[in-house]
Amino acid sequence: MTKSLIIVFVKNIKLGKVKTRLAKTIGNQAAFEVYSELVKITEKATENIAIDKRIYFSDAIIESKWKNQYKAIQKGEDLGERMKNAFKKGFEDGYENIVLIGSDLPDINASYIETGLQTLKTHDVVFGPAIDGGYYLIGMSKMFNSIFDNKPWSQPHLLKVTLNELQQNAVSFGLLEPLNDIDTFEDLQASTFYKSNIKLQHRIAQLND
Repeated sequence: MTKSLIIVFVKNIKLGKVKTRLAKTIGNQAAFEVYSELVKITEKATENIAIDKRIYFSDAIIESKWKNQYKAIQKGEDLGERMKNAFKKGFEDGYENIVLIGSDLPDINASYIETGLQTLKTHDVVFGPAIDGGYYLIGMSKMFNSIFDNKPWSQPHLLKVTLNELQQNAVSFGLLEPLNDIDTFEDLQASTFYKSNIKLQHRIAQLND
């Protein structure tokens, strides 16, 4: 067991259930294939970090992903409760620094995750801000339940509201470099991930012909 823990939240890759905002523009099959690629990127970003990992799936455990890692199902009514429960379990099991990431980031790599863990040596909390006003990474060196309670999930002021509350409670936090997650076709088109993936471009064009 390592002192630090990486938690990855993964949506089960089901047709019509992933990237629903993106699917409104490019269709369910294309959105499904985009998300499949993003999950592969996330898996690659975490696989060579020599730190314990826990993979939390939305609905069902997929054994072919993150082989030989701890896997579980997310528990909770909303995203906040699901993240809170995952962090709680990690701290209860003896981990001292925990970071959690999602699985829809085309630019995520090991250095962002490692920088997040490094930041926890001097701060209580760390966030990786997402361009849309949320966050793609959250880390804590001890449990702060309030971060996950009564928050405007999926709203553009989520991070701002969360940081204001932490400042009021004198909780120290660090911020990583902002990244863009993929929610809409505009996000996808703007990403280097898409621009450099000719095969994916052709596939989406084919599906939308």
